[in-house]
Amino acid sequence: MKVGIVGAGMVGSAAGYALALRGGASEVVLVDRNAALAVAQAEDIAHAVPFAHPCRIGAGDYAALEGADLVILAAGVAQKPGESRLSLLARNAEVFAQVIEGVQRAAPEAMLLVASNPVDVMTDVALRASGLPPSRVIGSGTILDTARFRSLLGGHLGVAPQSVHAYVLGEHGDSEVLAWASARAGSEPVARFAVQVGAAITQSVRERIDAGVRRAAYRIIEGKGATWYGIGAGLARIVQAVRDDQRAVLSVSTVTPEVEGVRDVALSLPRVVGRAGVLATLTPELAGDEAAALRQSAEMLKQTAEALG
Repeated sequence: MKVGIVGAGMVGSAAGYALALRGGASEVVLVDRNAALAVAQAEDIAHAVPFAHPCRIGAGDYAALEGADLVILAAGVAQKPGESRLSLLARNAEVFAQVIEGVQRAAPEAMLLVASNPVDVMTDVALRASGLPPSRVIGSGTILDTARFRSLLGGHLGVAPQSVHAYVLGEHGDSEVLAWASARAGSEPVARFAVQVGAAITQSVRERIDAGVRRAAYRIIEGKGATWYGIGAGLARIVQAVRDDQRAVLSVSTVTPEVEGVRDVALSLPRVVGRAGVLATLTPELAGDEAAALRQSAEMLKQTAEALG
């Protein structure tokens, strides 16, 4: 599968590198308004290919995206220390119209995978700008937040994150919702599992894990300016689910007909992802406060998208 990446900065290049290491694509093409940067990133990634899986890595302008099955949109301005994702909206929305126009001239049928922040609103923007079906315009959403949740929960329980089945819902940002009510470790609800292994989940444990998930990006940005490795791996994971028609359940963002009474809003829920994009959306079990928080997140995202016009 040929994958294009528009935006050869840290997120775009990390996604390309992860794809090369995972063997997630047969060809990757990087495009950036700074052509020298795209060429340099492509050459650097290409030098890692002999240690990984066969993959052609190149760079070019939008025309080089011809024949791409999927295009990752990682263009935009970076998040500043202390800046919320939603405050990026006005600066990044301007970039997207031009980017999507260029992509669709070369690859009008390509699936779009949105990585630019604020990712939920930018997914809504990409859907409207592209005219593609909602199932083929996917935001990376809370796939990284979900990974952080599983990692911290697995660490507390003393098990591998891969044995934890828990999701972060709603916005990829401050209003996100950790779905504790539906969280499982192996086949057991996490609270029951925790008791059996002597690692009870107290209120203080929940608060620590919640803060660890919710504030992770801010801590990383404060320390090194931006996040890129985690989301790069998450994007590669989504691409592989599409390429192999895995029908994997991933917490990604798409425009959804109705969520907790809010209509036509882009946010993250567990979705079945395969070759055709999002094949189904799941509604996890939620406690009353979690359902209320998800509705609040959906309302905020809907209002922000509508304000954009």
